[in-house]
This record gives sequence, C-alpha cells and structure tokens, in this order.
Amino acid sequence: MTIRALAESTGADVLAYIPSPPRGVWYIGPFPLRAYAICIIVGIVVAIWLGEKRWVARGGQSGAVLDIAMFAVPLGLIGGRLYHVATDWEKYFGAHRKPDAHWWAIWQGGLGIWGAVALGAVGAWIGCRHYRIPLPAFGDAIAPGVLLAQAIGRLGNYFNQELFGRETTVPWGLEIFDRFDTNGAPDAMNGVSNGVVVHVVQPTFLYEMVWNLLGVAVLLYVDRKFRIGHGRLFALYVAVYCFGRFFVELLRSDDATHIAGIRINSFTSAIVFLCAVAYFLFATKGRETAAQVRAGAERPWPWQFAALRAYGAAGDDDAAEPKTPDEAVEPETAETETETAEPDDAAEKSAAAEAAETAVESDTAEKSGTPEKVEQTVAAKKSDSADKTDTSGDS
Repeated sequence: MTIRALAESTGADVLAYIPSPPRGVWYIGPFPLRAYAICIIVGIVVAIWLGEKRWVARGGQSGAVLDIAMFAVPLGLIGGRLYHVATDWEKYFGAHRKPDAHWWAIWQGGLGIWGAVALGAVGAWIGCRHYRIPLPAFGDAIAPGVLLAQAIGRLGNYFNQELFGRETTVPWGLEIFDRFDTNGAPDAMNGVSNGVVVHVVQPTFLYEMVWNLLGVAVLLYVDRKFRIGHGRLFALYVAVYCFGRFFVELLRSDDATHIAGIRINSFTSAIVFLCAVAYFLFATKGRETAAQVRAGAERPWPWQFAALRAYGAAGDDDAAEPKTPDEAVEPETAETETETAEPDDAAEKSAAAEAAETAVESDTAEKSGTPEKVEQTVAAKKSDSADKTDTSGDS
C-alpha cells in the first residue's frame, strides 16, 4: 500500500490509497498464469477442505465432500458464467459489443455468484442422490467453506481491476491504472500498467471480501452455539451474503444491466434474501443425527411435509437420548460382576497361601519332631483353614 499522508495544515492532499496490482497475468513460456484463476482454484480447495472436516465431524463419511464436488464444481462454474452472460448480454451480443469479449472466455473474468450457487446446488443434489446423502445436511456442512471461497475469489477481481465502485476521496480508495500490451495497445485484462493513476474508486471487492469473512465467523459461531441443521445454516449463509451484497451493489459503477434504474444484482440480492430467510424460519428445526447423514440414509422429499416433520423429530429424539436401555444397564452389570468376583478370588488366594504355609510347617516338623507331632500339626492347620473358609463364605 502506498501512503502519502501529510497534515492538512500544510496544504497538501491527505491520501492513503490502495494501489491496484500492475498486472494480473504472468507468462511461463507460452502459458499464462492468471491470478484470477489461481484465486478461484484456491477457494475451491479451501471450501472442500473445510467442508470435509465439518462433514466428518457431523458423522458423515470421509471423502464424501470431494466426491460430490466432482458434480457441483463444474456445474457451478458453468452456472456462474451463464448468469454473467445473461445479465451482461449486451457486452457479448448487443450492438455495442466489445470485439475482444467472448461469452465462453471464462478466463477473462465474469462469474455470477448467483448462477454458480444455483447450478452448483443442482450438481450437489445430483451427487447427493447418487451417494444417498441428505442434501440439506450436506449444505450445512459446506456453507462456511463456500462463503470463505467467495472471499478468496474476490482477490481475483482485485488483480483484474474489475468490479470496483464509484470514484471517491476516502483514504482507502483504490487506484486504477491503464494497462497496455507489449505493442502499446490498451489491454486491461492481460496488459501491464504504466503506473499512471487514472481513477481512485471505492474498493468494493474489499468490502465484499471483509463482509464474507465476517459471515464465515458468524456461521461457525451460530452452528456451534445452536446446532442447527436441515439446510437452515446454508439458508443463513445465503441470507448473510445477500444482505451485504445488496449494499455493495449500491456503490458499484461498472457496466451492468439495470431495471428501473437499479442494478439487476440488487434485485437478485433482495429476492434471494427473502427466500433464504423464509426457509430459515419455516424449515425443519433441530439437526440430523450421525446416522441420518451417513451414506444410504433416506430423507423425504421437500413436499412430504409430514414425513419431514417426523424425520426432524427422530433426529431430535436421538440427540436427546443417545443411549439405549441396554447401553445404560451394561456398565452397572459389569461393575456388579467385578465386585462379586473379587471375594472369590481373594478366598482362593488365601486358601492357596495357607496350603503353602501348612506344607512348609509340615516339612519343618518332619525334620525336627516325631511323626505323631507332624500328624497333629497338619490336622490342626487343616481345621483352621476349614473354619476360615466357612467364615469367608458367610460374609
């Protein structure tokens, strides 16, 4: 970050602006290494890693998140691109389309999170039906990781110098540079900046990234504190993101489709927010048990309301009564058996010790006395041993 801060009394400008990266693409031979793609990939890896840990902690099978990601991630990328193209179609098909803008060139940036989540959810549903895993529980496990991936992905917009806001004079404003290719022609996506500041704008990518990170913390806290399930944590993730995105959209100035003078993403944020809140309020309460999230568990369809209520009640009952009657009795029975066995063992050990002592004394008597005395001594020891055994049995 460049800081040019002077006291206002000196008459100089007071600025502490954030510079944009000079470039977003590096070349290894003929192959481009794009910061945007790296951020997307890192975000996906982090989401799978965190989702896997949370899924296993809920009782799910290890490796399930990666398996389902094979369905969800490709469809999510396709959905994100389709949403972007649909909402910015003039850029690709309109009369004023840009000659270098191709609707299929995903590496040039342009992924709509709404389409990515929607079509990614379809992929997750297909994977969950294939592996017989309840989709709502799976969504709850991966929700914080998905939001964390979105925060990481916003760094890609920073390197691409895109999705920024209106011009501003706030101290944390973002400096935007012109970029040029090796021939000196303007190339905002693949070129290198000349260091000349063109605009200072609102860093909306940073606002959204910070909001997403706060949302991850909220989701983890709420999940740990209240143990919610049945897709309600995923709905809370959607609501949290949409709430912040609505206000970030009000600061943006990049090209976008408008409806009644309002950016289309503002409408999308508001509508999806209301739907997410409604699901959070009316969905099945409680949380699935470990048995219900394992592969092979059957979950009713969304329109089977009575079956869904019974399914949720079964999860609550299992959570409240984790032990069966047999499990509760077994420890006491084992302890009683141990206590009962202890006197018998002690009696056997005492009898063996007395027998050994009698044998020693008998041997001593043989060496030092007459046979009559030996027989008297042995008979007396046997009599004492019998008396003690009877007494021990009575106790």
